[in-house]
Amino acid sequence: SACLVGSEMCIRDSRQHHYTGTHLMPMAEIPLCVWRTRSQRFMFRGQSIRYWTAGQGEPLLLLHGFPTASWDWHYLWGPLSQRFRVIACDMLGFGDSDKPVDHTYSLMEQADLQQALLAHLQVAQPVHLLAHDYGGSVAQELLARHHEQRADIASCVFLNSGLFPESCRMLLIQKLLLSRFGWLVGRSFGRDDLVRNVIQVYGPCTHPSESALDDFWSLIAANRGTRILHKLVGYMPERRLHRERWVGAMQRKGVPLRLINGVVDPLSGAHMLERYRQLVPEPDTVQLLGIGHYPHTEAPVQVLRHYLAFRCLLYTSPSPRDRQKS
Repeated sequence: SACLVGSEMCIRDSRQHHYTGTHLMPMAEIPLCVWRTRSQRFMFRGQSIRYWTAGQGEPLLLLHGFPTASWDWHYLWGPLSQRFRVIACDMLGFGDSDKPVDHTYSLMEQADLQQALLAHLQVAQPVHLLAHDYGGSVAQELLARHHEQRADIASCVFLNSGLFPESCRMLLIQKLLLSRFGWLVGRSFGRDDLVRNVIQVYGPCTHPSESALDDFWSLIAANRGTRILHKLVGYMPERRLHRERWVGAMQRKGVPLRLINGVVDPLSGAHMLERYRQLVPEPDTVQLLGIGHYPHTEAPVQVLRHYLAFRCLLYTSPSPRDRQKS
């Protein structure tokens, strides 16, 4: 069966999907210099936060990963904002938002930030989530709050994220940042280090351009961001601390979920997808073959297609998991 999301025709699909990663068409990018001019600011606990919003309709909150920023969503921003009210911010310590040095960063506080942003924008409707990596953990906390009636989440789609800490793999740089010398490792971290690490997690045929790498580095280095990398990486042990709460939130009924996974990602690829299928009831998953840790920049056409198909399912016949309230 088919349905319309905005002006897009979607075909209802099955609960498990495979995709080869073949590029169907290019998608227009938003240059970082242009993206930055479109930002707005609001204050969160005395810190300045950059955010973006566009479009009308049901609110869709985009949650970025570590160590980048909301510009990661720039390929999808236009198509999504034609259909939904799209909202994103650079989380505290990321991108062009403030990066206080004497601060204890936490995923819990980042969830507070997302709720503060929604309140600032006077969003009263249930919110859909599209989350990647670090943002996936923030989305898990928002799901947990939904089940506690402290948030109102309509649906959640995860891209590659460390949803199960027992299945998480770390790069050497992350291990070093977590060590007693992490502060020194962060301060000496440069563009060449970024390139070496980014190349490891992308698909073999989807490496970012030199220009994109320059822009990633610009967002990390903004506001002297390398000084706090060792503090931001504390999200890794925080995931272990809240594992039961966050995995439990995905196992409860009431909020439709999907995982869109770049399976060659060494951090949270095929092994994370397999764990998701083991632990999440009635798992709805999409495999992107040949795609790595950043599906939304490596394969944005496919991510858009599978996200809109998921939204179509919400308007046709939801699964028993989605109909039953916990």
